[in-house]
Amino acid sequence: MKWLWLNLTLLLAFGLSGCSESPQVHQAKLFTLGTLVDVTVLHRDEAAAARAVEIVESELATVNAQWHAWRDSPLTQINQQLALGNTVAIDAATYRFIQQAQTLASHSEQRFNPAIGALVALWGFHSDERPDSAPPTQEAINALLKSAPSMADITLTETTLSSNNRAVQLDFGAFGKGYAIDQAVARLKQSGIENAIVNAGGDLRAIGSKNERPWRIGIRHPTAAGVIASLEIIDDESVFTSGNYERFFDFSGQRYHHIIDPRSGYPAQGTVSVTVIHRSAAVADAAATALFIAGAEQWPRIARQMGVDEVMLIDEQLTLHMTPKMAQRIQLEIDDAELNIVGGEQ
Repeated sequence: MKWLWLNLTLLLAFGLSGCSESPQVHQAKLFTLGTLVDVTVLHRDEAAAARAVEIVESELATVNAQWHAWRDSPLTQINQQLALGNTVAIDAATYRFIQQAQTLASHSEQRFNPAIGALVALWGFHSDERPDSAPPTQEAINALLKSAPSMADITLTETTLSSNNRAVQLDFGAFGKGYAIDQAVARLKQSGIENAIVNAGGDLRAIGSKNERPWRIGIRHPTAAGVIASLEIIDDESVFTSGNYERFFDFSGQRYHHIIDPRSGYPAQGTVSVTVIHRSAAVADAAATALFIAGAEQWPRIARQMGVDEVMLIDEQLTLHMTPKMAQRIQLEIDDAELNIVGGEQ
């Protein structure tokens, strides 16, 4: 899963107990999805808030166990069968998960491409630790690119999964966290929780408000300490950021990050971070990665195709490219930013 810090400012009291007349903020920390997860619940009853945290922990752990890309999991078993050319029997939940990922991949023109797990592994990112070795050889990269695995190679029915491309190796690191957060928030709503934030390593979905005031969050500066911008969450929204500072390694003076461009086989160049706001955490998660790879020239077209209209892309020159809707909402926390508001056809 992606690793990232997004500074979440909650100017409220934490750790209150019992049942009070007015809703109070209750906060818990979990470790799952390969990152620290902050769960914040606004509720009168501490017991109800504690149950909400248990719901979140259960949902996130379930998705993590199902879709872990390198530890033994149902996903690694699926990948083993696809490599052999076999058809895999799947259940309804697996069908919905992969169908959504396949649709988002298509809309992104395969910039979001969960089928390139073998490339991600080749770069050393199928590990809990940061890679500490030389980058792969051009020959090894070319061997995988020759097969051009993509989600279009997946044949999916409600009960089966197969592929005629044995190079397909699924890795949902740019989608699974968002999907898990959506599942957790859906369960929270079903249990009667109206005001909460699930913040998984900086990527989050917030519902409701804090005593009728919007939740306010800060977006990390990609190259310096502190935040580059802040914004208020409106009712029920997700905010996801992909950055080249999340997972990386240095070799011979060169930095290599984990966001691999499926076209070149190398870490995507030209972008340092992309932030996406969308009601669906899964869509925001996939779109942040796809737009990072698309880069400053192509991201507006890909964003429209993916159905996202609140985007901020920061390029290597630290120019902030934004959609008009994002520009209207975001409050910059730096004084010298160069802005490019993107509208119309690209």
